[in-house]
Amino acid sequence: MAETPSTVVPLRLPSHVMRLKRLGSLHQSRLSFMRILTRRLAREGWHFSRPKFNIDAKGVGHAVYCAKGPDRTYSLVAFAHDLPDEKRSDRVIAEAWDTTFALFDGTPTDEDIARLDHNVPLQEAGRITGRELTLSRANRSVRLWAHVVDRLAKGQQPDTDEIARVGYLMRTTAVYGSGKFGAADRETIEGRDEMKAPFQAELLTVYLIRAFVRDLVEHLARAEGGEKSVTLDPAIAQTLGIGNSTGLGMAPFIINHPILFNNWIRVREEAIARVRGLPEARDTAAAQFRDLVARCQVLVADWRSDHPAQVEKLAGLTRDLDILTKHVDDEIWSGTIPWDRLCHWSEAQLTPEGQELVASLILEPHGALVDDLADDLSDSLETSFQIDGDLTVATTREQIVSCFGWALSLDWSAQEAQARAWYVSEEKLEPRLGQRFEEPIAEYEQPLAPARDAVAAYGALNGWDKNEPIAEFLLAHPEHRHTIRRAQISALAPYSEIHDNTIGADVMPIDMLRAKLSFFGATKFDPRSDRWVRICMYAGAPYPEDLTPQNADFWVYPEL
Repeated sequence: MAETPSTVVPLRLPSHVMRLKRLGSLHQSRLSFMRILTRRLAREGWHFSRPKFNIDAKGVGHAVYCAKGPDRTYSLVAFAHDLPDEKRSDRVIAEAWDTTFALFDGTPTDEDIARLDHNVPLQEAGRITGRELTLSRANRSVRLWAHVVDRLAKGQQPDTDEIARVGYLMRTTAVYGSGKFGAADRETIEGRDEMKAPFQAELLTVYLIRAFVRDLVEHLARAEGGEKSVTLDPAIAQTLGIGNSTGLGMAPFIINHPILFNNWIRVREEAIARVRGLPEARDTAAAQFRDLVARCQVLVADWRSDHPAQVEKLAGLTRDLDILTKHVDDEIWSGTIPWDRLCHWSEAQLTPEGQELVASLILEPHGALVDDLADDLSDSLETSFQIDGDLTVATTREQIVSCFGWALSLDWSAQEAQARAWYVSEEKLEPRLGQRFEEPIAEYEQPLAPARDAVAAYGALNGWDKNEPIAEFLLAHPEHRHTIRRAQISALAPYSEIHDNTIGADVMPIDMLRAKLSFFGATKFDPRSDRWVRICMYAGAPYPEDLTPQNADFWVYPEL
């Protein structure tokens, strides 16, 4: 039975939550999209099968993996290729990959597979149809892949230190959906129960890719070693996830989808507030929290990065966990609203990384209280939102101040404030971030500086009658339409805007990447520069044939 909050704890303010430093410190939680998916798959008893595995001894061919739910079946169609080392690249401009995939809506026929065989390996150069929900590709982690194949072929298990050092045998470089390259539009599947939460088709794709990768490496080991070969120890296999290389293409997403991003943040904040309002901490909840803190220490100990910013954050998080472990003894759970007191303590004692980990961890023992919020993560309003032209100039100015007041005091004439500019590359139609005053890119700038634009619109409103409808202003100044729209959205969606300068000299795009990927459920963020990051997905998760309601949720935390 769900506990009931006795105290109304206010949600944390956008001015606190929506700073890039904090967004770049978010962690996965039980409301992350991967865990929403695995809970559903287990709860509803989905059946998994592998009707085709036509792969030769060189690792070339195709396979089909089916996931059958209560109402329909989804099938991963996987193509394996013999890729020369010199053609292997994680960059979006690559033209060949070790493996390519599509998620088919239903069970594909041989004709469907033949059609996909002519298009999926080409990725952007090919085209898929509305029968496909996603298009993806992945490359081997070459050294670890060779190590695992060699060991298994000889009848030995791979070195666990090598496994831990990398964490995955393959990493995806893109998982496209929502209509891209001919795939089904989001609107065609959003009414399905299993697809209501964000990115469920994409994350089902990755979950099935993980099973294929394990099967493929074992298949190649058998081809090389014959009868003396062995399969991966299930315990070792479970530690392996799917890597992902994510760059600037993802960063503008949270700016371009303000209502959707608001919903993600608001749901998380509502869940945190519900738990903080509980009058007491049940013994089982306190024990589970302490157990997960200990398991997080294992997770962080295995979390490696060479990026100076992340190295510093990991050092701070390691100290935070040591301090937290000593703090969560029996005494802190006595008295009223102990979860709220724990959060207040963390804000005074821990780094932002540690604070946000605590905020995620307090949700874990309280699924019955917060899991229903998963239904509110998606957005059906954004594309239909229309500017209310009847709102007055005075109301609009108030909306801008409420959301962008922090930006009004910045010196936007300083080069440091506008040092960067977002644009789209001609070759790959992907977002890029350049130096405004060093490169000829200003005329190609994308509208990804909402704070600067809001200040400009606020200034343009000077001298207008405060009672004039904003429609009159927009007739004279249509260049400010996007800002007025965002200001009106912010009145309904207070967590829709980042409270930092997205074009300043010190902006770290990886903070935006981290924010989005944390909601996916990613772990072990490893920035490779300030513009792209590697992550791991589904590490520790049970494979489809082993998935049960008992193991479908806390797999993200390593066992002690």
